[in-house]
Amino acid sequence: MQVLNSLRTDARLRMFQAMTWAAAQRGDHASRLMHHPWRANPYPTHRRLRAQGALVRSRFGFRTATSHALVQGILRDRSLGVRPEGPTAEPTGVDLIDLSFLTRNPPEHTRLRALARPAFTPRMMERYAVEIEKITHDLLDRALAKGRFDLMADFAQPLPIAVITRLLGVPDDDHAAFVEIGAAIGSSLDGPRSARHLRRIQDASDRLDALFDHLMRLRRADPREDVVSSLTAATDAGEITPREMAAMCRLLLVAGFETTVNLIGNGTAALLRHRDQWDLLTADPGLAGNTVEEVLRYDPPVQMTSRWVNRDTSIMGHELRRGSYILCSIGAAGRDPDRFADPDRFDITRTDASDHLAFSGGIHYCLGAPLARLEGRIALHALATRAPRLRPAGRPVHRPTTTLRGLAAFPVTTGEG
Repeated sequence: MQVLNSLRTDARLRMFQAMTWAAAQRGDHASRLMHHPWRANPYPTHRRLRAQGALVRSRFGFRTATSHALVQGILRDRSLGVRPEGPTAEPTGVDLIDLSFLTRNPPEHTRLRALARPAFTPRMMERYAVEIEKITHDLLDRALAKGRFDLMADFAQPLPIAVITRLLGVPDDDHAAFVEIGAAIGSSLDGPRSARHLRRIQDASDRLDALFDHLMRLRRADPREDVVSSLTAATDAGEITPREMAAMCRLLLVAGFETTVNLIGNGTAALLRHRDQWDLLTADPGLAGNTVEEVLRYDPPVQMTSRWVNRDTSIMGHELRRGSYILCSIGAAGRDPDRFADPDRFDITRTDASDHLAFSGGIHYCLGAPLARLEGRIALHALATRAPRLRPAGRPVHRPTTTLRGLAAFPVTTGEG
């Protein structure tokens, strides 16, 4: 039966890919975002979608919100949710893998999010900053000593995984396994590409559950000041089930890894491509904080999110009917000329850069946004300070993903010697 289900899944995926490819060839811009070559640089496609209106219907029935104002309005409206509601609601892709409150509507979302919130308070950010500084400079010591290195493999990827595993309380011996598992689960956000990819995601999820189950037993015997210890106590108190705890840890791992990796990679690539902006940052590394905001606006790590309309509503004159599906283009919203002046210009001194929607909005505003901003600021500040002559040593290689936008590899050189 499992083999049969895999074959059925593979056949459906192939059919969907063929249909969207055909639609892309016929000019359906929403479909083009899913395919090469348009996916490599989605911003011209975003611009063409915006030219068609603030809410554009795809050939497949769903609509895409393209303007900053409308995307923001949809994300804030309580009539919409991350999954459909009601007795006739169809199963959706959000059930591919359980990512805790990211894939829940209230009241479950509210209850689960409250349990994770203490890990991201300002007091905890101050505590994490010391650790992040140390990890950042240790990684740069090794990378810069090479002269030429891969920004992603040697710096952008190991930094956030080290931070999030320490936040969770994962032993150092398990770091390598968490990197592999996190990458596999992160790829689920784009949906499975094949039956084989689906099995890889499910296997990674099972491995992660086993690792957290083991870690939970360790923390029950030896509690510490980490997230898993807190969630273990909440589980024992009946505030959360073991399954819910595993899903929350899975979400924290994926979100803490994917957003920051892509923020650092996309940001460094944009800075080195716009050399005048890199020179501004190296002359004044204090601009690192605003640079992070401009990167999140200009080339956000998460390009899109979606909402289901669970009650008839009207937003900015657009009538939304219950049961309809809306794709919110965060990438398009960040380049909206009605919100940002000269939006295709990368400018780390932009005063309103932080008005981006890269961390979503409303009740689903990213809980880990303060941590991602902190890691991004420390990473870019350290690069600008310690490697002011940094430059590309080859073309950056983009990952073949649509929802997430990031680099698989980026060879760089320190420019020394």
